[in-house]
Amino acid sequence: MTPEEFRSLGHRVVDWIADYRESIGDRPVMSAAEPGDIRRSLPDAAPVEAESWDAILADFEGLVSTGITHWQHPRFFGYFPGNHNLASVLGDYLSTGLGVVGVSWQASPALTELEDVVTDWARRLFGLSDAWTGAIQDTASTSTLVALLTARERATSFSAEGPGLAASPQPLMVYASEQSHSSVAKACKLAGFGLDHLRLVPCDETYGFRTDALEALMTEDRAEGRIPCAVVATTGTTSSTAFDPIGPAAAAAARHGAWLHVDAAMAGGGMILPELRHLWEGIEAADSVVINAHKWLGAAFDCALYYVKDPGALLRVMSTSPSYLQTAADDEVRNLRDWGLPLGRRFRALKLWFLLRAEGTGALQQRLRRDLSNARWLAREAGSSPEWRVAAPVVLQTVCLRHEPPGLDGEALDHHTRDWVERVNRSGGAYLTPARLGGRWVARVSIGAEATTSEDVAAVWALMRREAERT
Repeated sequence: MTPEEFRSLGHRVVDWIADYRESIGDRPVMSAAEPGDIRRSLPDAAPVEAESWDAILADFEGLVSTGITHWQHPRFFGYFPGNHNLASVLGDYLSTGLGVVGVSWQASPALTELEDVVTDWARRLFGLSDAWTGAIQDTASTSTLVALLTARERATSFSAEGPGLAASPQPLMVYASEQSHSSVAKACKLAGFGLDHLRLVPCDETYGFRTDALEALMTEDRAEGRIPCAVVATTGTTSSTAFDPIGPAAAAAARHGAWLHVDAAMAGGGMILPELRHLWEGIEAADSVVINAHKWLGAAFDCALYYVKDPGALLRVMSTSPSYLQTAADDEVRNLRDWGLPLGRRFRALKLWFLLRAEGTGALQQRLRRDLSNARWLAREAGSSPEWRVAAPVVLQTVCLRHEPPGLDGEALDHHTRDWVERVNRSGGAYLTPARLGGRWVARVSIGAEATTSEDVAAVWALMRREAERT
């Protein structure tokens, strides 16, 4: 493809995206595709001869765009807000077009230094002190793995530089809420702890973990010859956006010499609002924290901000300096290859830089406050409606609901919940994701798509009532 051909096609692609965003509300939120539909519509092998761009874009329009669930739809209330603000999309587009790879500072100085700037800007927006240093990872899952690897090495005097974890005579223990994200268990496996050495801490009635239970588990493990290595506290759990108590967790971790990592993947974005920061009181005593800018804030996926208090430990674990990457500038600069798992990195900072400059913090704060207000409205409506129950405290923008008709409980109630949520999704009028909470299934209404208005929230409430109450 020549630059001139790219120019022409690029205009078509940008126009398509702009049209898509303008008309996205007219589409069914969830794809109607059945398993295998899209694969059966495509050839078994790549073409030998080049195909026309008219044919390629027609297939994109007819097969791909109709085979996705529309995360940017104003009535998308599933999973988490996965906003892709269009200013951020342009930054991501330029990053891809530049095609640079940050294997070192010298390989692209602006890539590194712009990342320094935007992680610092974001740190200040979240109210974090100058004691923190940040880098952009792909996701919170990777960040949690990086945190546990660092914790493991610190606890074993950096044994990976010698015989490795197998030489440790005492098992290393990790602690996390029973409501913690599945990535914590996955990281425990990948980091070599093993699931037998992951302690799930019981939660209280708000679904945050009980710090007395955390302390008891750590004390028991220490007494029986096991080493408390790391605590993963969650601010904004996946099921209900519950908050683990960070201050007491930090105190317990400090008493036992454990690393405290805070998973603030979705809810951390809310800390640009000063009125929410009490929810993670004690954060300054943590060792690491991750906030996904690609969720509620609106940066294009993927853009996870990982901050640490002790970069030295992280660098000792992650550093690599093969001869072909060494430069004369290394003693004066930060090489971001030493801040995570991959050797190279994309120019992710551009998408966040564009977002923060084009929107401004005031507009971002206003949008988040809108979402909080809409969640409170929905909770009030459901809480005052017969046969409906708000199943968890509404701390942020997620409302967990259950329709409880007389005579239904236990597994029958669970079946009813999942059934009416599926009908809502199949209708195309909204998209919800159910989850288990307190042993029972609930409908999660995760409010926060960039285009969502109060009218959209009222519409999904009416749709939920219609589908749930019809049986």
